[in-house]
Amino acid sequence: MHAMKAYLLPLARLLMSGLFIWDGVLQLRDPSGTAKYFANVHIPIPDVTVWISIVFHLLAGLSILVGFKIRWAAAALVVFCLGTAFGVHLAAGDFNNMIHFYKNFVMAGGFLYVMTYGAGAMSIDGVDEA
Repeated sequence: MHAMKAYLLPLARLLMSGLFIWDGVLQLRDPSGTAKYFANVHIPIPDVTVWISIVFHLLAGLSILVGFKIRWAAAALVVFCLGTAFGVHLAAGDFNNMIHFYKNFVMAGGFLYVMTYGAGAMSIDGVDEA
C-alpha cells in the first residue's frame, strides 16, 4: 500500500490542479471574453481582474501539480473556491450554478486535506511536507 500511495498523491495533484490550469489557459486564450463574463456576474474591474485570475489559476494550479509550496497554494485555493462559491455561484433557483456551488465546496474540502497532509514524496516540497 505504501508504494501505491507514492503514485496516488501525484495523481491526486494532477486531478486537483487540472481544472485550474485549464481554466487559466482558457482565460489567457480569450481575456476579453472572460472579462465580459466577469462583468456579467458582477466581478469588479473585470478588465483588470481577468489578468489577476489568469495568473492565480496558472500559478496555483501549477504549484499543486508539482507540489511546490503546496500548503500555501492549497490555502489560497480554499479561499478562492469558497469565495467563488458564495460570490458567483450562489444563485437561488439556478440548478447549473448550484452544481458549481457544491463543486467549489468539494474542491475546498480537498484543498483543506492537501493543507493538512502536504504534497507527498514525489513533489518539489518532498518528504519534508508529508
